[in-house]
Amino acid sequence: MGRLDGKYALITGGTSGIGFETAREFLAEGAAVAITGRSRERLDEAARRLDGRVLTVLSDAGDVPGQAALAQRLRQEWPRLDIVMSNAADTTHLPIESWTEEAFDRLLATNLKGPFFLVKALLPLLSRQASVIVVGSVSAFIGHENAAVYGAAKAGLLSLARGLTYELKERGVRVNGLSPGPTLTDTFAALGPERQAALYDELRRTVPLHRIGTATELAKAAVYLASDESAYTAGTVLRVDGGIGALAY
Repeated sequence: MGRLDGKYALITGGTSGIGFETAREFLAEGAAVAITGRSRERLDEAARRLDGRVLTVLSDAGDVPGQAALAQRLRQEWPRLDIVMSNAADTTHLPIESWTEEAFDRLLATNLKGPFFLVKALLPLLSRQASVIVVGSVSAFIGHENAAVYGAAKAGLLSLARGLTYELKERGVRVNGLSPGPTLTDTFAALGPERQAALYDELRRTVPLHRIGTATELAKAAVYLASDESAYTAGTVLRVDGGIGALAY
């Protein structure tokens, strides 16, 4: 018997990395899973690779009207929603001199504004004991190279775990943050294998546990937050970051 048997789960940004591995874990634990992404091709490929029945929805996490459309699609397919994992993110890192207002607004729309309006749009569908997981970042807690805007957006997103838990407490909905540290994903693939390897070596030296986390480790933490095992966990942040968010480096 799976820990998520009979539950309906939505994961935004589920075509790769942490979102994809979480979809795999949720399916293995018995949940019906929907994933979103901005590319139909990548959604189809993710569905092919996942072992289970997956609902794929083309959706841009930074498009506010699109969140209402996503909610409407889920209402057509499912009787309720038990788990929401807001995982889609704009990971742009730039020095302050390189930021434009357009790029700033785009990142905030994807990483903070969109997730808020997604939860709002999903309210009629959320079950009484629904679990909402917002995926933050260790960048919300520490300053590091070119991460001022990204970190600020993720800090705001993690703050929603507290604010929304209070607002939704009468509905029985709990909201928690999941905060990854450096994690092996395809986020830096565009840099090329050599630069990507050098970057991971640099990150590894900053992590107190002296290694990079895996997407599967984050996915298993998400299973805990999604399951009834965490029924008394609300308005908090689970850090899965090798200690980097709490210890000097």
